[in-house]
Amino acid sequence: MTDLSPVSQDTLDLLTRSSSATLTSVLNGFGLWNTFMHNVHPLKPGMRMAGPAFTMRYIPSREDIDHVPMDNLTDIQRIGIERIESGEVLVIDARGDTRAGVMGNILATRIERRGAVGVVTDGCYRDSPGIAEVGIAAYARDMNAHTNKTVHHPIDIQQPIGCGGVAVFPGDIVVGDGEGIVVVPSHLAEKVAEKAAAQEEKEEFILWKIQQGASIIGVYPPDEKTLAEYEQWRNRSLKGEV
Repeated sequence: MTDLSPVSQDTLDLLTRSSSATLTSVLNGFGLWNTFMHNVHPLKPGMRMAGPAFTMRYIPSREDIDHVPMDNLTDIQRIGIERIESGEVLVIDARGDTRAGVMGNILATRIERRGAVGVVTDGCYRDSPGIAEVGIAAYARDMNAHTNKTVHHPIDIQQPIGCGGVAVFPGDIVVGDGEGIVVVPSHLAEKVAEKAAAQEEKEEFILWKIQQGASIIGVYPPDEKTLAEYEQWRNRSLKGEV
């Protein structure tokens, strides 16, 4: 299991300022190459979040267990909903199965009221248009109006899971933007946030040069001359001259 190092709000805020593309590149530098969830998308443009993972795992449903009256006190999904804490991101392993939603608008609203900042699944939501407007960032593979017990059985919470082909441990930092979801081990979060912020700033300068008509040769990646120009640009920027 990963080290559940506490992550400050400053670090979480800094992570949300970097793109998922930049974060994956920085994580590559730490030897982590499988951190971006496959086929998991925001429900609407502009969604952005960062928070520790609260995990939930589904297995295939079985009629003798799941086609019975709902009990909020024993159903693992409902127990998890009432245990998620402020600032966390609910991450649901649905095995990539899109034949039914993993949850709907009412439960998403309850999660938002408990202070969660996001919900992520490699399956589907039902009531997806409503979930998109709840007030938390929401990511999924697709939409499906069928209720979860049609094909899913919630089996456990706060255990390591797979979501979108990525391993997610409870407490890992889940970062979402308009492109998708990146998972950052909590013990690396501060270093990744700082390196990503620095890379974003450098690439802002590189993009500016390309927009001005510069060739990529010597600029992307930057050679010593371009790096010197970047330092001068950065110093002017810090002084408010850019």
